[in-house]
Amino acid sequence: MSETSAYTPPKVWKWDHESGGTWASINRPIAGATHDKELPVGKHPLQLYSLATPNGVKVTVMLEELLALGKTGAEYDAFLIEIGESHQFGSGFVEINPNSKIPALLDTSTNPPTRVFESGAILVYLAEKFGAFLPEDPSERAECFSWLFWQMGSAPYLGGGFGHFYSYAPVKIEYAIDRFTMETKRLLDVLDRNLAERRFVCGDDYTIADMANYPWYGGLVIHDSYDASEFIDAASYKNVIRWAKEIEERPAVKRGRKVNRTWGPEEGQAPERHAASDLD
Repeated sequence: MSETSAYTPPKVWKWDHESGGTWASINRPIAGATHDKELPVGKHPLQLYSLATPNGVKVTVMLEELLALGKTGAEYDAFLIEIGESHQFGSGFVEINPNSKIPALLDTSTNPPTRVFESGAILVYLAEKFGAFLPEDPSERAECFSWLFWQMGSAPYLGGGFGHFYSYAPVKIEYAIDRFTMETKRLLDVLDRNLAERRFVCGDDYTIADMANYPWYGGLVIHDSYDASEFIDAASYKNVIRWAKEIEERPAVKRGRKVNRTWGPEEGQAPERHAASDLD
């Protein structure tokens, strides 16, 4: 490893300048709203405020899968939250998610309405509300939760760690890239070994654990997230590729991937979703 200039941390860290990089303008060391802005409200029981990042896709795939099962109560309005324009710091959004991260869900079918934030929590909430994609057997349920929270714990390594330092950071730091690449490849190996013996993450059945892991790991191995497929030798994780491709062929997944997407081919974009016809 090449040497880098020494850095001595100050006794008390202070935020006196942006760190640079793709997302520097929206990063800050404090929470709370920066401006007043009410959120729009549609006509359906579920109101989703999101963007088609991996965490956002988890939830829109879940909602479309529920609708495909005939769960009409899962009808939803999906409003676009442009994180690059700081929509997540508006007062209305912060009321639903004090952490100012997408996605955020408001269930207006309850009295009072129920807010749910954190993508994993939303998946569990919807699975329990509609009785789908979450095993009832205690052991199988525990397995599903284990893989769901495994993904939730790994996301910072993939996105905030590897993705940031490899693709978004203004300066390429060898130590940081090596550290997070090693961990990303270890996580891919964990998943690949598991899928060598299972069709889906938890076994024969498709669950919220698959919906949580697919946008992140599927994105890495079949969609070249961070333009890093060759760098991480994505092709070597054959079981992950097989699994991700099978999931991606599901009609509900195809529909869910379009919601709140504003980039890529035009036919794959649906910035907002208020009816099934918005995805045709």
